[in-house]
Formats: sequence, structure tokens, C-alpha cells
Amino acid sequence: MNQIIKKSSGLLLVTLMALLIAGGSTSCKSKKKLAREQAAAEYAAKVEQSKTDLNAIVDGTTHWTLDEQDKRLEVIKSYNLDDQEVKDLIVKAESTISMKRAEMERKAEEENLRKAEEARKLAAQTRYAPIESQFDAVAYAKSVEEANRQIEMTLPMYATPDVPVLIIISREAGINDYDRPTTISMFLNYLKDKKRNIYKVETVKNDSQGKITELELIKK
Repeated sequence: MNQIIKKSSGLLLVTLMALLIAGGSTSCKSKKKLAREQAAAEYAAKVEQSKTDLNAIVDGTTHWTLDEQDKRLEVIKSYNLDDQEVKDLIVKAESTISMKRAEMERKAEEENLRKAEEARKLAAQTRYAPIESQFDAVAYAKSVEEANRQIEMTLPMYATPDVPVLIIISREAGINDYDRPTTISMFLNYLKDKKRNIYKVETVKNDSQGKITELELIKK
């Protein structure tokens, strides 16, 4: 009887060990399967999110700055996703960012040029203010005699009374179209007769002694 009990106990122990081993093997396989499923799900989510972000960049619907778009693009590229749609979108996104950056740089350059031109005009206004003030003094003189005195006071600033005065009547693509040429003497007398001044100085040329040798005007 004791021998039978011993044999039964040994058989039970072997059976339990077999079950434990089998259970451990099944558990290991389940964990590996779960890990594969999780990895596949994460990969699929990464692909979909990448497509969403890339489409937003291409369509211009993202609120990211260009630098932020660049960074996001680099992150997506680092994934090395084996998805043709993602690969195609990466190419489009790179092109879109490149074009937007070029446009941004062009606008920045235009803005810099505009500011430089405004600064030039402001400097010119300050620089040419005395000349324009003399024109106003002649044009708005209270009498002909006063206007003549202002003309006499103004002419010594010029190399001769016949210094050319060029009046711009239109400008297109940087090319000026001028009215009929006149001289500083004739122009000052014109202001005296019209009793108003509608011109401002555009450019001035001077000789080595500082005398004005040419004057370019434009309507205010």
C-alpha cells in the first residue's frame, strides 16, 4: 500500500511540474504576442499621426511656425516609416516648407527695402528742407517785392541762375518721365507767379564748392 501511495505521489508531482512548465511556456508566448500587437498598434498610430501632421503642413492648415514644421518633419523622417504615402508626403512637405521659407525671405527683403527707402526719404526731407523752405518763401510771399527779395536771397545757393531744374511728372519701373526742362531762375519766378508750391526736392547735385548744379523735383 505504501508503495502505491509513493508511486501516486510521484506521478502527481510530475504532472504538476508538467502543467507549470506548460503554463509558463503559454504565458511567455502570450506576452510576446501582446508585445507584438502593442508594437504594431504603436507603429500604426505613428503612421497615421505622421500622415495627419504632414498633410497639415502641405495644406497650410497647421498653426506651427516654419521652424516648428521643420522640426516635426525631421522627427517624422527619423521614424523611417515604411509607408509609401508617408514617404510621398515627406517630399511634398519639404517642398512646401522650402517655398514658404523663400516667400518669407522675399517679404522680409521687401520690408527691409521699404524701410530703407523710407529712411532715405526722411533723410532727404531733412536734408532738403532748407531748399523747400526757400521755395515756399518765394511762392507765399505777401508781395511781388518780397518774392523778388526771396529770389535774390535764394539764387546765390546755385552755381548759376541757369542751373537746370528737372521736374518728374511720372515714374514707372524706376524710370522717370520729366516735364520740359527749366532753370532755377525761371522756376523761382514761376513760383512767384503761381503763388503756391506743389513740389519737393528729389535729388540735388553740388559742385566742389557746395553750390547746387542740378535740381530734381517731384510733386508732393
